Amino acid sequence: MHTSHPRLPGELTFMALVVLFSAFMLWASYNISRFDSLSSPGFFPMLCAATMLVTGLMSLVKTARSKLALEPNQTVFQQFVQKLAPLTLVLFTVLIVAYMLLLEVLGFIVASYLFLLLSMQVLGSKRFGLNLVISAVVLAAIFIVFQTAFSVVLPAGSLVGPYLPEFLK
Repeated sequence: MHTSHPRLPGELTFMALVVLFSAFMLWASYNISRFDSLSSPGFFPMLCAATMLVTGLMSLVKTARSKLALEPNQTVFQQFVQKLAPLTLVLFTVLIVAYMLLLEVLGFIVASYLFLLLSMQVLGSKRFGLNLVISAVVLAAIFIVFQTAFSVVLPAGSLVGPYLPEFLK
C-alpha cells in the first residue's frame, strides 16, 4: 500500500542537498582507487555512495511530486522556522559551533563550563544558580574521568592555558 504525505517546507531543498552530497561522496569514493576491481579499496564506499545517490534521487522525485502543505495564514518561511528550525534548535546549534571554535582558545575547562551553563539556559532551565553548580560538578567529573582514567590530554587553551595550575593542564 502506497501512502503519500504532504511535503513539508524545506523538504525539497533537503532532498536536493542529499542528492548533491551523495554525488560528491560517489566521486570521492571513486577517487580512492578508481574502479579497478571488486576487491579494490574504493569499491565498497562507491557501492554505498551509489546506493545513497539512487535512493536519494528516488526520494527527490517523490518529494517533488508531492503537494506542499501550508498552514493557513503562514508563509513557507514561517512554517519552516516553526516546524523544522525552532529558535531553541538554532541557538543550541550556534552554541555547539561556538564551543568548537572556542575550545582551542579558551581551553577545555572554560569552554566546556560556558557551554554547559549556556546550554541549560537555552534548553529552558530557569535556575541560574543551580546551573552554575551543576555545570561545575559535571565538568569536574568529566575532567577527572578523562584525565585520570583515560589519560586524555585536554586542551588548555591559548588564552587561559598559561595561567592554569599544572594539575589542570
